[in-house]
Amino acid sequence: MAHPSQLGLQDAASPVMEELHHFHDHAMMVVFMISAFVLYIIVAMVSTKLTNKYILDSQEVEIIWTVLPALILILIALPSLRILYLMDEINSPHLTIKAVGHQWYWSYEYTDYEDLSFDSYMVPTQDLNPGEFRLLETDHRMVIPVESPIRVLVTAEDVLHSWAVPSLGIKMDAVPGRLNQTAFITSRPGVFYGQCSEICGANHSFMPIVVESIPLNHFENWSSLMLQDA
Repeated sequence: MAHPSQLGLQDAASPVMEELHHFHDHAMMVVFMISAFVLYIIVAMVSTKLTNKYILDSQEVEIIWTVLPALILILIALPSLRILYLMDEINSPHLTIKAVGHQWYWSYEYTDYEDLSFDSYMVPTQDLNPGEFRLLETDHRMVIPVESPIRVLVTAEDVLHSWAVPSLGIKMDAVPGRLNQTAFITSRPGVFYGQCSEICGANHSFMPIVVESIPLNHFENWSSLMLQDA
């Protein structure tokens, strides 16, 4: 698991995030090639003796500098549109969870279970156990089975919030009176951290999100214990 405070993108924990990593590398290579080309032109213009300083027009050059940027934009746009389609696709989820944003905590309702719901508050710094992350750990994690399609219904009770987990490639706005949905599949077991990504008030930075992905049989045991406690 990548440290949440690291610079750059976190390690991918879902197929969508892997695609976002690939698109990031693709776009960076395009930017690198454009930068290298512009640098070459600048060096050539500065260091080369120009023999045609007073050319008024050149149709060939105008065609090139019109068509080439259009081709570059298409080269970036096509994989971007593909990823947008993949992020919106929701096919037969195995589990549906409703995430409700409050000032300033999250509550989760497992809609496939009648009585399975709980609130998730940030653990105060003085109550952290060794190895837990400050401002990121919660008293109740959102537990899901690994390698299972999960649908998350996101809404808010009071103001705008945003349910975001970077390593899963998810960021969905929580709007009062409206249900937004997103879906993901975790490709490996682990604990993945996120935070509210919408400025929602004074304690905006104190409502973290923790998603724990575990094997299916462990998830069934966890859900049974939670239902007994309820």
